[in-house]
Amino acid sequence: MLNIKILNPGLLSLLARVRHTNALVIADGRFPFWPQIETVDISLTNDIPTVLQVVAAIRPEFNATEAYMAREFLEHNNARIRAAFAKALSGIALKHEPHIEFKKLIPSAIGLIRTGDVLPYANLILISG
Repeated sequence: MLNIKILNPGLLSLLARVRHTNALVIADGRFPFWPQIETVDISLTNDIPTVLQVVAAIRPEFNATEAYMAREFLEHNNARIRAAFAKALSGIALKHEPHIEFKKLIPSAIGLIRTGDVLPYANLILISG
């Protein structure tokens, strides 16, 4: 038996298949469905879980070296929320792209984790190291 804190078998399976330089998307509850990408939907209700809760859960098991977010995240969220994301992604090079460019990166991802987050543009692409 694995001795890790993540219990969701679909999420564990997805994380196990991410290799060096692969991308993993963590998306809010309103993010569009991408039929060509495996999606593990762990949304329960609005804000359960949030993107930041998922990041906190997978960081000990996932070596991310880069992250991408939509530039619009900065415009639509207050300083407290932006600071919480910056803290959660501490040590990871974070790049903000226009939302249109951000979405062009999605098809190359190994998988997508859909959360219940309702924050505008609270979507991440994590690149494994």
